Formats: sequence, C-alpha cells, structure tokens
Amino acid sequence: MDDAEDEKVSHDVESPLIFSSPENSSSKNVVIDGVHSKGGSLLCKKEIWKEVKKQMELAGPLMAVNFLLFSLQIVSVMFVGHLGELPLSGASVATSFASVTGFSLLKGMGYALDTFCGQSYGAKQYQMLGIHKQRAMLVLLCISIPIAFIWKNTGQVLAFLGQDPEIAAEAGIYAYYMIPSIFAYGLLQCHIGFLQAQNNVVPMMLTTGFTTLLHIVICWFMVFKSGLGNKGAALSNAISYWINVLLLGVYVRVSPKCKETWNGFSMKALHGIPEFLRLAVPSAAMLCLEIWTFEMMVLLAGFLPNPKLETSVLSISLNTCSAIFMLPLGISGAVSTRVSNELGAGRPHLARMAVCVSTLIVGIEGILAACLLIFGRNLWGYCYSTEEKVVKYVGQMMLLLAISHFVDGIQCVLSGTARGCGWQKIGAYINLGAYYLVGIPSALLLAFVYDFGGKGLWTGIIMALFVQAFFLLLITLNTDWDKEEKKAKDRMYYLIVH
Repeated sequence: MDDAEDEKVSHDVESPLIFSSPENSSSKNVVIDGVHSKGGSLLCKKEIWKEVKKQMELAGPLMAVNFLLFSLQIVSVMFVGHLGELPLSGASVATSFASVTGFSLLKGMGYALDTFCGQSYGAKQYQMLGIHKQRAMLVLLCISIPIAFIWKNTGQVLAFLGQDPEIAAEAGIYAYYMIPSIFAYGLLQCHIGFLQAQNNVVPMMLTTGFTTLLHIVICWFMVFKSGLGNKGAALSNAISYWINVLLLGVYVRVSPKCKETWNGFSMKALHGIPEFLRLAVPSAAMLCLEIWTFEMMVLLAGFLPNPKLETSVLSISLNTCSAIFMLPLGISGAVSTRVSNELGAGRPHLARMAVCVSTLIVGIEGILAACLLIFGRNLWGYCYSTEEKVVKYVGQMMLLLAISHFVDGIQCVLSGTARGCGWQKIGAYINLGAYYLVGIPSALLLAFVYDFGGKGLWTGIIMALFVQAFFLLLITLNTDWDKEEKKAKDRMYYLIVH
C-alpha cells in the first residue's frame, strides 16, 4: 500500500490492529497473569474463569431474548386457539410457513453481522459497526419485498401443495396480515447483531421483555375487542416487532455506549454489499437448511399410518425441542461474539479458549436438559393432551429428544464458532450434506421402510445432527487460529478501503 493510501486509512480508522506490525503478531510469546506461554497455549485458571464469566454474561440475556422472541408468535397462536379449531389450524400453518419462507431467512442473513460487527469491534474499528448495520438493514429490507409477495399468496401456495382448502384459505388470511412483521423482523435482527457484537445485550433483553409483556395485552385487544379475530393476532405480531425495533433504535441513538459505534446514516453503507452477501447468503443457508428439515419431519408425519397421532406428537416434539434450543442458542451467540471479538483484536489464543469454554458449558447444559427430559417424559404429554395414547408416545419421543438436544447443543456452539470466524460457506456445505444426504434419507428409510414411524423420522434428525457436529468439530480442531486472525484483519482492511 502506498503512503497516500496508508495516510487515508489511518485517518479514517483508529485501530492499529489492521496494520499490525510483528510486535502485534499472535505467534509471539505472550504473558498472561504471570504465566509465560507461546501463543497463549498455557493459560491460568484465572483466565479460564474470566472467560466463563464473560460468556455467561452474554449467554444469559441472549437466552432470554431468543426465548421471548420465540414466544411472541406462540402467544398469538394461543389467542387464536380460543376462536375455534379452523382459525387455530390456519394460524399454526401460517406461522410455520412464515418461519420457513421468511423469518429463518432473515435471521440467517443477519448472522453475517456476527462476523463483520464482531471482528470490527474487536479491532476497535468502532465506526464500522454502524456501517455494517446500515448495510445489513438495506439488504434485509430489499429481501423482505419478495418475501412479502410470497406471504400475500400463501393461501394459493398452500392449496397448490395439497393443503386442505379451508385451512389454506385461513392461513392465507393470517399470513397476509403478518406482512408488516417481516420488515420489522429484518431490522430487529440487524439491531441485535449490532448490539451483541459490542457485548451490550442487557438492553435487548429489557426491550424484548417489555415488548413480550405488552404483546399479550395487544393480542388480547386485537383478537377479542377490536373484532378482527385472527387478523388481529397477525397484526399484533407486526405491532410488537415494530415496537421492539423502535425501542432499540432509540436506545442506539441516545445511549453513550453506542456513541462511538453509531454516527448516523452514511453513504458508505452502499459500498461492500457484495462482500456482505458473500457471508449473508451461506449464513442464511446454514440456518434454513436445518430449520427446513425439522419442519419437513412434521409434514412427513402426515403420510404415516395414523397421521393425526404422528403429526400431533411430532408437533409437540418440535415445539419442545425449539423451546429448550433457546438455551444452547444463547451460548452459540456468546461464543460467536467472543471468537469474532478476539480474532479482530489479534488474540487468536483467546478465541480458541472461548471455543473450548463454550463447548464445556453447552455440554453441561445438554446433560442437565437431557436428564430433565428423561425424568419428566411420562408427565410432559399431559401438558398437551389427556389421551393416554398421546402421552405415552410423547414419553417415548422424549428419550430421542434428550439425545438430539445434547448433540444439537454441540453443533450449535460449533456453528457459532463458524460465524465468528466467517466460515459460513463451509457450514452451509456441511449442513447440506448432513441433513439432505444423511438425515432426510435416513428418516424416510427408518419411518417408511422399517416402519419406525415418527420415532424413525426423529432418529434421522439425530443422525444428521451427529454428522453436522462431527464435521464442524473436525474443522474446529484442525483450525490454525493464527491464520484466522490474519483473515479477520484482511477482511476488515478490505471493507475499510472499499
């Protein structure tokens, strides 16, 4: 780089890490709390406990945020359930359709900020966080337009796919009134990624908690008092998401903690969009390929003998799995932030330690959750049904859920590591192979050829999770963290000069 260009970048950028000299190299011997080690390979217990504390401070609020956002749509469907069986079926189908075609896509694309914002924050390129967020907002708003068109035609799409005409029509109405939600949801994911990268997660927890409590009131009014019925429940989702976005937007604008990272809107956000998409698209693929598989299991259950029983139990299993998955998902967000921050800061040894710590934490969580599922397996079914046949079948499925949750937690943390490093493309290929070359074929074979029914479908999921976790672990164990630090610096440099 010539002197003029060097002067320009140094004027725009505060961090010396982008242009680190040999003195900043992570391969150099470092001293940590008096322990001399090459590359930080020998770390004292104090540093390990410090990392545990950092991750738990991140993971706790993130778990709450994930669970509260997950519960928003559940609350709406619960209110619709009081209107009758048909509105409930329509709202349930529309919610699943919206998750598959819209929410999962935007959430996955928003995960690209785990890499960009996290590494920029670690490198002390604070002003770049606001640029990354604006760029993501622009892209996600554009993506929301075709999604809105799909939701507008939900009824016709479901009818074409063979759904019951009445349910398809009801779901189409519900999805149509959910269209404003998709734009708010995309902006919300951008704010979450922006604040999470700064380890500033408590405000998200507070605003999401307030929004969820308010959502109950809004939903009650819109469903029962406004005369809108299920339309009101769909609109209440949009209202609550927009309230959450506005609260976070105001916080970012006025909070002293965001003074350096948010400097207002800038034309710089229009640059670097292709670079953002190179991570955002495979990031979305990573998440969507997994979510689509789980949703597909419920659909396939409808083709099994006794489809009402199989579909009901698979739906209960999926809801249970999704609810407890919020725990490892919070840990995944924490390790993604820690890894990206440390790589951006030029401390690859601490990024590696963060992965080890998070894997240990999620392993403990997985064991405890699995024990809870196993010991409570004979009672959980009563929360959904009083029929002994359903309760017994749910109890059998809980044993499989215990296994899948433990393995899912491991892969979730390793997927968070992949996002922190910028391995989204690799992760997308792994998920494609795990779920669509191993998981789904195995599920079909076990369920329809060997007559294991719903248990066979879920066993296929477990096999996919094992393959996914194995290959992600293999890549993580063979990672050269010094090279990952260099890649992070190169990425930050490229985005700044372009």
